[in-house]
Amino acid sequence: MKQNIETFIGCGAEYREAKIVLFGAPFDSTTSFRPGARFGSSAIRHESFGLETYSLYQDKDLSECRIFDSGDLELCFGDPTLALSAIEKHTAKIIKDGKLPFLIGGEHLVTLGAVRAAFKKYPDLQIVHFDAHADLREKYLGARYSHACVLRRCHDLLGDGKIHQFCIRSGEREEFAFAKAHTNLHPFDFSGLEETVAALAQSGAPVYVTVDLDCLDPSVFPGTGTPEAGGVSFLQLLSALRSVCSLNVVGADVNELAPMLDSSGASTATACKVVREFLLALYH
Repeated sequence: MKQNIETFIGCGAEYREAKIVLFGAPFDSTTSFRPGARFGSSAIRHESFGLETYSLYQDKDLSECRIFDSGDLELCFGDPTLALSAIEKHTAKIIKDGKLPFLIGGEHLVTLGAVRAAFKKYPDLQIVHFDAHADLREKYLGARYSHACVLRRCHDLLGDGKIHQFCIRSGEREEFAFAKAHTNLHPFDFSGLEETVAALAQSGAPVYVTVDLDCLDPSVFPGTGTPEAGGVSFLQLLSALRSVCSLNVVGADVNELAPMLDSSGASTATACKVVREFLLALYH
């Protein structure tokens, strides 16, 4: 008999033997449009049992992988700095123990906590970022810690030329001007990803991969706080993930599912499959 603890399907390994550690960050206090992403991680975990552990796309099975699900963190909803500190601390322990942290949000701001921990271990860290939005604002409504500012705060740590952005199709004019000077931004789709992966592979640099699910088109994924028309397809995203997971990935996340915004459940089902394929691609 086992304890009645719900994990993402196929992720029932013990912590000590795990290569990847999955955890949730249920936080959406800076969401700028439609809230609900705080429920994303628990919904993904619960609905994952509608999937098989086996992936025909990759001929791999989660049940054959050593992945541990540590559950959702208990975060302070009213204070982003406290929430980020808790995420950073949890990520740092996973990295210290020689495992790969895999974070499920939550709004996109949660990425900053994990990136802080990864950057302390890997000062030459690079970020590959899939998103509809640039997330490069200096402030949003006066706040520096917002999901609209998360990649700007990551740039504060990493510096120029170390953030590689794809699928971006929304942002202020000033964000795109900043990106032109300081990041490697590829608008609309995954054009340029092959060249980016080749360059990062040659350098051997440690890479953090962050996926905002609104990179997907709303026809595929409407259940998110800030949907943007003109996104990529599910199969395009899977191909891109398999490509970047060939790199020296030291941390990863998937975020911005707001499950109640799609009553059909299709967005949650899509998110579950993205997580499954992402985990399998990461597992070597």
